[in-house]
Amino acid sequence: MSLHLVLATLALMPALMAPAALPAAAADDSGVLPQKTHFDLQAHRGGIGMTTEESLEGFGKAMRLGVTTLELDTQITRDEKVVVNHDRQISPSKCRDTEPATQGDPMYPYVGKYIKDLTLAQIKTMDCGFQQLPGFSEQEQIEGFRMVELKDVLNLVKSYHAKQITLNIETKVEAGAPEQTAPVNLFVRRVFEEIRASGIEDQVTIQSFAWGALNEMHSLAPEWPLVALTNRDFLQVGEPGASPWLGGVDADTYGGDLVTTAAAAIPGGLTAVSPNYGFPQNGTVADPGFQFYPDQQMVSKAHARGLKIIPWTSDDPATVKELMDLGVDGIITDYPNRVRDIMADRGMRLPKAYEPR
Repeated sequence: MSLHLVLATLALMPALMAPAALPAAAADDSGVLPQKTHFDLQAHRGGIGMTTEESLEGFGKAMRLGVTTLELDTQITRDEKVVVNHDRQISPSKCRDTEPATQGDPMYPYVGKYIKDLTLAQIKTMDCGFQQLPGFSEQEQIEGFRMVELKDVLNLVKSYHAKQITLNIETKVEAGAPEQTAPVNLFVRRVFEEIRASGIEDQVTIQSFAWGALNEMHSLAPEWPLVALTNRDFLQVGEPGASPWLGGVDADTYGGDLVTTAAAAIPGGLTAVSPNYGFPQNGTVADPGFQFYPDQQMVSKAHARGLKIIPWTSDDPATVKELMDLGVDGIITDYPNRVRDIMADRGMRLPKAYEPR
């Protein structure tokens, strides 16, 4: 062996003896690993498990707790006001009549009526905090609560100076029974107008089960992020024709694959897909036969397209943990306090908590 070869071999030995380099996983300035930094904790209806749903008190409590996103629903009244409510038809388990808006009002009583057929004045007479919602024993009851408008929630976020909070606003168009909600073009336009008037449209995402409504919103606000909500039944795989929920696209054309179908149905603005978390709906991983709807293949397909997977609405801690392990990008939950605790236990970055100013 030549002297030059010996010297070269000696020079290489430290590198050869060193342990193999690990994949890059540099922490950011908070010391949190990248895969644990950005998890979207969404308070479903403001955190219905914690407070009367979609009340200003509930949205405020969620911001004080510290969530990434306030999830909420919108409906359009007969006088074209945008109210925040999940149900298109006034539910007797949530609201009760107090008195008519005007003497002899032929629409009275209002409970059981569709919101599209009632004015804001009529809606404001109803007490929608008269009882704790059945099934939510931890819920703080906001007695005497009156349904609020979208602008009220937007103004609340502004009053907290909550610049890192996102509002995930659902246009609750009923594509399967369009006569039960306002016409889609009116519905979308009014939601668009209220958001644009707020001045915080850069903190908003728009979600809908009615994917045609998402395309309507994209035509008005092409820069706004869109989220495709669905459950497996709405795809209507194996049934003739296109599902009314998918904006004219037939899922069978894409083999019933959710991510591919959503990308085809919403060609502009789509940033996330929000499927129901599993079957049976409201089940848990402890239930015999339970199956997740989003799986690692769905997550991988979405990520390959630059889309997020944010399932709804999971509350059971063990189920939430397994969803996290599948690689989902966030959770819509009735109990953001529970999910925040899980995030803390796992060393994940926690969303900023805000106080009113």
